[in-house]
Amino acid sequence: MDKSVLGTQTVTQVGLLVHDIVKSRDDWAEFLGVEPPPISQTGTHAEWETEYMGKPSEARAKLAFFNIGPGLQLELIEPDKDPSSTWRADLDKNGEGFHHLAFDIKGMKKICTKLGENGMQLLQNGEYPGGRYAYLDANEKLKIVLELLEND
Repeated sequence: MDKSVLGTQTVTQVGLLVHDIVKSRDDWAEFLGVEPPPISQTGTHAEWETEYMGKPSEARAKLAFFNIGPGLQLELIEPDKDPSSTWRADLDKNGEGFHHLAFDIKGMKKICTKLGENGMQLLQNGEYPGGRYAYLDANEKLKIVLELLEND
């Protein structure tokens, strides 16, 4: 029986914050010996319903994804200059590098509520084509930011 709070123990993504997504993407592609993946852009608040710290946010980011193993992605994130995102706040505070571990889950609202009751504050959330995401501050207990991904 799975006793995980999330209903899974499988990490599906590792997120890194970067200042220059093109350079970082190209460096990772060379390191991994693969073709550079395309760079995408997150949607506007109207498209993705992004919220940061419980308030609507226009924060956007450029993203690049590498498939680095069975079911595991490396996500590179270059946030825009809007200060209202976990990406920009963490990049400005900590510099480039590790941002989050992500898990694919079912029951986003229920799990976010449960984690919130256990001291893991919801930082940022939104929709994307085919699903939704949430970042939670799990630094006190787990020493990381968690990302939850729920695909339809």
